[in-house]
Amino acid sequence: MFSSDSLWLGSAIALCLIALQLPAVMVLFARLLKGPTRRPPLQPRLPTPEQQGTVSVVVPTLNEALRIAPCLSGLSQQTDEVREILVVDSRSTDGTREIVQQAQTAEPRLQLLTDDPLPQGWVGRPWALHYGYIHSADNSIWILGLDADTQPQPGLIASLISAAEAEGYDLVSLSPRFILKGIGEIWLQPALLMTLVYRFGPTGAAESGAERVMANGQCFLCRRRLLDQLGGYTCAQLSFCDDVTLARQAAQAGAKVGFWDGSTLLKVRMYEGLQETWKEWGRSLDLKDASSRSQLWGDLWFLTCVQALPWLVLPFLLWVISSENPTLPVQLSLGLNASLIAARVALQLAILPSYDLSQAPNRWIFWFSPLADPLAVLRIWVSSLRTPTSWRGRQYDLLSPVTAPTHQ
Repeated sequence: MFSSDSLWLGSAIALCLIALQLPAVMVLFARLLKGPTRRPPLQPRLPTPEQQGTVSVVVPTLNEALRIAPCLSGLSQQTDEVREILVVDSRSTDGTREIVQQAQTAEPRLQLLTDDPLPQGWVGRPWALHYGYIHSADNSIWILGLDADTQPQPGLIASLISAAEAEGYDLVSLSPRFILKGIGEIWLQPALLMTLVYRFGPTGAAESGAERVMANGQCFLCRRRLLDQLGGYTCAQLSFCDDVTLARQAAQAGAKVGFWDGSTLLKVRMYEGLQETWKEWGRSLDLKDASSRSQLWGDLWFLTCVQALPWLVLPFLLWVISSENPTLPVQLSLGLNASLIAARVALQLAILPSYDLSQAPNRWIFWFSPLADPLAVLRIWVSSLRTPTSWRGRQYDLLSPVTAPTHQ
């Protein structure tokens, strides 16, 4: 039996939740409504004769011995559109260089460069990409940055440049198909990915303004003339999310920028287990180096309202509504949060094609990932309030966050 004071308190809390969440919910559903009209995933293609030798591929590496072999194998299957493959290594000590040198014997397009020492004022990854860009062939029309943990599928690069050229894009990045294996990563990683879907909409949806541009440095294609105009990666030299920073700078400069679904052409094995996923991926997902302070705080409010709170307040609302006469605010708040949870479960089904769970013995854990949403939002909060001082074994002085589009 609920007292009148308890009912009044429940109603007051429900009204506060509605006032806090409703604007965010309207924004969320406006973004998700773009899903049915989004661009379909790219499909493999063969290059045209005029595309021969037009692409320089840059692969930054630092201790990637456990990941790089599938990447090099996939690149060797790309065809004549690739002029050169530049592996820019930061003096790896785990055998990465030896793997690359061995691969060179079978792949004449492969070159091993060393970018050490790291200049003052640079983060490692954008410096490696910049180093590869300035050492690439002048007559390459496109520069393609690929992470060492990616697994390019046949026809990837030809398909990407064909679509970009046909539609006049200057910069395009792709979302991959994620390979997950362990229980912890299967549970947490989709929840972390959903923080991006909620903030920026589905991959391949109609582009928004420059300040909402999304990009993925795992597969990042840019016209050389655009990089020349931007000064290479210098605008992202201090950024731990250099992909988004560079893409937003390009969009602000008037370039046509796209973020497309590459799940049929690109796989990636990013991190091993829950702990590594939490630590390594979680600290770059806030995108604070590419965002204004108001945008950063707005995104934190937004994710808290639509992704974390529904799971946290639902037990309370169900308890309150169990009274004989639940008030209208309580009913409305319960309906609002229940609809958010229903949408989240539906989105879990929608993102299933973005995952390769064939090597996961406990793949059923994937369907429980929505329960990790509050933890994923907490990770974005923690990362947003901290500036990294180390990355991939490198130590950095405390870096001042940049306030306009800047990753590692």
